[in-house]
Amino acid sequence: MTWENPSNEAVKEILESAKTIAVVGLSDNTERTSYQISKIMQEQGYTIIPVNPKVDEVLGEKAYDTLTEIEENIDIINVFRRSEFLPAIAKEAAQTDCRVFWAQQGLVSQEAYGYLQEREFTVIMDMCIKVAHSVLV
Repeated sequence: MTWENPSNEAVKEILESAKTIAVVGLSDNTERTSYQISKIMQEQGYTIIPVNPKVDEVLGEKAYDTLTEIEENIDIINVFRRSEFLPAIAKEAAQTDCRVFWAQQGLVSQEAYGYLQEREFTVIMDMCIKVAHSVLV
């Protein structure tokens, strides 16, 4: 089965109901896209949870080494890592209670998509969360 994003209506519903976004690969470098997009999403009212073993804190939030260390409820897992890392991140995501996996624009993995679909995830790939939010919400 080839990957396919949910409808715009479904994406809008996800963004409107979500409160917390775990951002895998969130950098503390203000010049990085992951930082800029996460900052905007934080300004839109979302709680951002950084997931990056190389930082202690980003955007005033404690950073975690892995998704599985996060104790808070996660509504969206947003990934800013290269496509080849998506299958491993998908396996880690499946160990959480979150069921929305969002890979940023330019990121696609058929392997991760299939794995997550089997585990009843909503999978969004190759789409910028900030752009989707500004267009749909």
